[in-house]
Amino acid sequence: MITYSTNWMGPINLKWIEEHGEGWSAGRIDIRDDTKHGYDGWHEYSLPPMQTEDWNHFSDWLWDFETDELWEFDEIIAQYEMESNRKIRWLENE
Repeated sequence: MITYSTNWMGPINLKWIEEHGEGWSAGRIDIRDDTKHGYDGWHEYSLPPMQTEDWNHFSDWLWDFETDELWEFDEIIAQYEMESNRKIRWLENE
């Protein structure tokens, strides 16, 4: 079984926050495949900045998301947006 979770990594740079404002979150999706040994079963996808409200909702949804095979980033986002009926508000031009 493959599980997914978000890993918040910022932004923490004050200059970036001054330029874009607060209320943004970015990081990565951590992926664990329990059918593989050790780090062979570890993957990650970068998560560009999105509204923190969307980050929190996506993180909650992703906590229960499992697949039998590794899904691509775009597939995960599309599935989330379809199931939740919400569109992630990404920071443009980043």
